[in-house]
Amino acid sequence: MRIITCNVNGIRAAAKKGLFSWLRRQKADVVCLQEVRADTEDIPHEGLNPGNLSGIFCPAQRKGYAGCALYVRTTPDRVQHGFGWSEADQEGRYVRADWGPLSVISVYVPSGSSSEERQAAKYRFIERFYPILAKIRSSKKYVVLCGDWNIAHTEKDLKNWRGNRKNSGFLPEERAWMTKIFDELGLVDVFRRLNQEEDQYTWWSNRGQAWDKNVGWRIDYQIATPTLAKRAVSTSIYKRKRFSDHAPLIVDYDYDFST
Repeated sequence: MRIITCNVNGIRAAAKKGLFSWLRRQKADVVCLQEVRADTEDIPHEGLNPGNLSGIFCPAQRKGYAGCALYVRTTPDRVQHGFGWSEADQEGRYVRADWGPLSVISVYVPSGSSSEERQAAKYRFIERFYPILAKIRSSKKYVVLCGDWNIAHTEKDLKNWRGNRKNSGFLPEERAWMTKIFDELGLVDVFRRLNQEEDQYTWWSNRGQAWDKNVGWRIDYQIATPTLAKRAVSTSIYKRKRFSDHAPLIVDYDYDFST
């Protein structure tokens, strides 16, 4: 089972950069997108069913803002839009698909970098989201949450960590929240389970020469229940071609939908 996640920073812009022709070649079973920034009727035609994948869209109420999507090869038994908190659900930050014991979730945690107000919104989100994560962990299902979490967990997860200790995305409170997810709840950062190398990033600022110098942040994750994380066999960050300021994160699992 191949799962891909990527913040596309506008699905229409990513389409012009070749996102869907690339997806058609990946043979993914599920693709999770964030920051779609489009209503369903505005999705490019090639983005409705790329490579025999069916799109499930969760747009924000506000035009051209946020939003998540799932592309699935097998029709789910159930789809859930939102997790029951209106502030996040109106921004299209969560969509989940279930196939028997398996659940795949596309999630887009707010960024707090633009203002104190947005940082406060981010704190509200992570406070409300933690009980959802706890419920997922206590279930007996195979679950993976894919998306842009807008937090670099450790010093290894961003190049200039010393200079970002007071910046959104690397604040002590944000990092402690992720530590609770991994150490207390027992959810697993799948990429780090398979790859402990440094300089592994999924987002680069458009300022300066961040991409060229690989001055990045690892803020895109596949976070899974232990039962599914144990089945992860390979992972990669695709950087050969750029579709947005984020790079796709790919994980292959030893899991069959018929399990």
